[in-house]
Order: sequence, then C-alpha cells, then structure tokens
Amino acid sequence: MQIQVVKSKIHRVKVTGADLNYIGSITIDEDLMDAANIIEGEKLQIVNNNNGERLETYAIPGKRGSGEIILNGAAARKVAAGDIVILMSYAWMDIDEAKNFKPALVFPNEETNLIK
Repeated sequence: MQIQVVKSKIHRVKVTGADLNYIGSITIDEDLMDAANIIEGEKLQIVNNNNGERLETYAIPGKRGSGEIILNGAAARKVAAGDIVILMSYAWMDIDEAKNFKPALVFPNEETNLIK
C-alpha cells in the first residue's frame, strides 16, 4: 500500500507580490526551494493564513537571497502582498517507508522570508 505524506514545507512566508498577467505558478526564492527540497515545476499546495484560501500550482525559482514569494496567473487573485502563506508538497511512498520518512521543514524569518 502507498500513502501520500508531506515531503516539503515552507512554513509562514510573506507574499511579496501577485502577478495576474504571468502564466501561472509561484515564484520562490531559490534558497528557500533548496532548503525545502522543492524542485522547479514541482506541484505545491498553498494555504493562505490571511483568508483561508487553498490552491495548487507549481514552483519556479526566483532570485537567490531575494526572499521573493510571488503568486502568478489566476493564483494572484487568491492572495495579496503581505499575506502569510504555507507552501507544501507531498510524495507517495510505501507505508513502511513513510513511517521513517522525515520531511524537509523550513521556518524562514516572517519579515524577510530569508532562512534564519
């Protein structure tokens, strides 16, 4: 049997922008992506702590050390600059593997989005 478990989580980052006219995705500081073991194109769930919105999109790398978190395309309607979001990805694995698996959890500075 396989189950889906949290693989990566970037906990409580501040949205720095929303670009409705971009072709979808979320732009994430590449340092945050590396720390959370998230790769370009990976499907992400985004939870907006300010308004309760939940959505799915895919990751694209942003400038390293910039702290940028930008929702693009239709997702831009679900956030506002300054909102606090949680980013999560999931992986399928055998239940025995899942029992010992440790997800990559990142808790950046909430003001700068940089890794503490």
